[in-house]
Amino acid sequence: MLTITKDDAKRFILSKQGLIGRHRFSGKDGAYQYVRQAGCIQYDPVDVCGKNAELTLQSRVKGFRKKTLYDLLYLDRRLIDYSDKELSIWPREDWPYFSRYREASKAHGAGFPGIPELEEQALRYIRAHGPVSSETLPLEGKIFWHSSMHWSGHWQNESQASRSALEQLYTDGTLLIHHKSGSRKYYDLAEKYLEPALLTAKDPCPDEDAFLEWRILRRIGAIGLLWNKRSDAYLGIRMDTREREKAFGRLSEKKKALPVQVEGIGAPLYLLSQDQPLLDAVLSGRADVSPRMEFLAPLDPMLWDRRLIEALWGFRYSWEIYTPPAKRKYGYYALPILYGQALIGRIEAAADRKAGSLIVKNVWFEENVKTGKRLLSALEKTIGRLARLNGCDGVVRQDQE
Repeated sequence: MLTITKDDAKRFILSKQGLIGRHRFSGKDGAYQYVRQAGCIQYDPVDVCGKNAELTLQSRVKGFRKKTLYDLLYLDRRLIDYSDKELSIWPREDWPYFSRYREASKAHGAGFPGIPELEEQALRYIRAHGPVSSETLPLEGKIFWHSSMHWSGHWQNESQASRSALEQLYTDGTLLIHHKSGSRKYYDLAEKYLEPALLTAKDPCPDEDAFLEWRILRRIGAIGLLWNKRSDAYLGIRMDTREREKAFGRLSEKKKALPVQVEGIGAPLYLLSQDQPLLDAVLSGRADVSPRMEFLAPLDPMLWDRRLIEALWGFRYSWEIYTPPAKRKYGYYALPILYGQALIGRIEAAADRKAGSLIVKNVWFEENVKTGKRLLSALEKTIGRLARLNGCDGVVRQDQE
């Protein structure tokens, strides 16, 4: 097994992520290519200074704008909103891989009295009137139901009839999200936007073992290096320790996932076999590792395994959005600051869109970070890019008051 240093591992992950050196991803095609590489990026509706998916792409894609992602999802239809690692965005060509999700959803929905009838009513209305939201679909009343897409503490909850019918048809794959207005979702028939060959394509995974292997490879590829340990990177994949270890064993035997030993870390880390040339380039000094500064999204793929981030970078990150204010160490929506190969601190910023200003509430640097002219200049430029992403013309630095 190859042994590498922590610095080697960091350079490899950052190179794979497109977070160091010259931008590997640019424009709309670049945004699509990054999602293709990551498999999926997580969607979260909270918009303090950009939604999670937008911040993820903005840190990697030169010239990225919010419209870039909107167009890929709702005009070009190259990307799809659906479940993977929780609520996610992924490439449309992966539709056949999730046939198991859709079949399980159909069986799940059929078990709730009243849902099939609501689905029929909803489909008749959509065929006649086009895209609808739960507010515009005229189905009255409530029903006991919950989606199969998410974990739930209760088997069933009382839910608005229109919302239940739409979300059930969406998880079944009968409907797609046509567009979003703020956080409100509008649905339409999947058959209007996905070609018949894609809708009827055979599942590429012949059995559950193959599907599990595909999903683990997807997670390894999303981060770059990942270990065979319990990890938040595997959220959305239902497997126990025994199943995961067997899957890693099969992937190693097939040489689809290659182990490397990182000095100072007990468990081996795995990379995709197709990423071996990139690792070789990093180890030989041929990779471009010139420094850039980027602000990372709270649910950025690189941060999916926070224990791994702490083991490699010595950086402990916790998203404090659900932490009571009195217990927060940093901010409600603090973003990690990456500068070159180091995670140097956090920034909390909020867009005041009415005033057209990005409010920088605070910046916290890690101990021993030297804030020289070059770093502070990079910080100003990166804040400026975040402001432009949010349509803000100015920046207000509350952290300097």
